[in-house]
Amino acid sequence: MKSPERPAPHTGLLVAGVAIAGIISLTMWLSARDTPAPSVDTRVAAGTAPVATLSVQFADRDGDVVITDGTSGELITVLSGEHGFVRSVMRGMARERRARQVPQTPPFRLMRWSDGRTTLDDPSTGRWVELDAFGPDNAGAFAAILHASRGDTRISGTTRPATEDSRRQ
Repeated sequence: MKSPERPAPHTGLLVAGVAIAGIISLTMWLSARDTPAPSVDTRVAAGTAPVATLSVQFADRDGDVVITDGTSGELITVLSGEHGFVRSVMRGMARERRARQVPQTPPFRLMRWSDGRTTLDDPSTGRWVELDAFGPDNAGAFAAILHASRGDTRISGTTRPATEDSRRQ
C-alpha cells in the first residue's frame, strides 16, 4: 500500500514566515531596550531652563506617601489616600533602582521648566519622566509637591501638612 503524498512546503512561504518573525522580534527588542532619556543639558540646549528644582525623597509609611526634601531632610508633605499617579511613578523609579542595583537613598530631582513642563528624574539611574505626558491632573500632582516645598500645603486630595508628629516618624 502506498501512502498518500504530501505536497512539499513552499520554500517561499517558509522564508516569508521566518522574515516576518525576525522583523517582529527585532521591533520588540528595539522598543524594549533602554533608550537614553533627555538630559538637563539637552533641554537647556533646546532653549528651556529650569525655573524650580527640588531634590526630593519618597517613602511609603503605613499606607501614606511621605515626601521629604532630599537636601535638608525636612518633611514637605504626607499624601494619604490614593494619590495613585504619585505612587505609581515612585514605585517605578524604585523598581528601576533595584533592577540596576542602585541604593534607594539618593534623592530624585523634581523640576519645573520655563516651557511649563514638569519632570522627575533620577540622577542615579538616568531615568527621566515627562510628567505632563500623563495629563495635566497627573503633572499637577507633582507640581503641587513643588508648591508644598515652598510652604503652600494646599495639595488637592487627602493631604496632611507637615506636623511635629509626622516629622518624628
